[in-house]
Amino acid sequence: MKELNLPAYSFRFKSGDDGKALIYDDIRKKYVVLTPEEWVRQHFVKYLIDEKAYPAGLVAVEVMFKMNRMVKRADILVYDKKGEPVLIVECKAPSVKVNAVVFDQIVSYNLKFRLKYIVVTNGMEHYACLTDPVRMEWSFLNSIPDYKTLMTGE
Repeated sequence: MKELNLPAYSFRFKSGDDGKALIYDDIRKKYVVLTPEEWVRQHFVKYLIDEKAYPAGLVAVEVMFKMNRMVKRADILVYDKKGEPVLIVECKAPSVKVNAVVFDQIVSYNLKFRLKYIVVTNGMEHYACLTDPVRMEWSFLNSIPDYKTLMTGE
């Protein structure tokens, strides 16, 4: 897999019965197929936990939800200590350009969640935004917020 613009982390790997490479997901507590997008997702989860002090127990991966009668999946959702979501992350493979189409996807997902923070990453580029779901506005942040910032808004 491609080296990402994130710290290097150690992962557990194995081969599936069909010969596909699998990576252990510490959040879901199981091996999942190692795709380029999954490679980014696993790195970004570790980045949030190890570098940005997000409590592992408040991070969820591939959260299913319904939107316009269709089932969708949020790549990463982060919750506060009351169990309310506070940040959504959309992960793409490193080969996928982070562009307006990708932002449209996460902004549309945020219509459902109405969160203050959204993040998009392809493992090479990472963008965080502060949103106003009522006004349907967002502005770019200089960096990915740490967990304390999510909770205090500072």
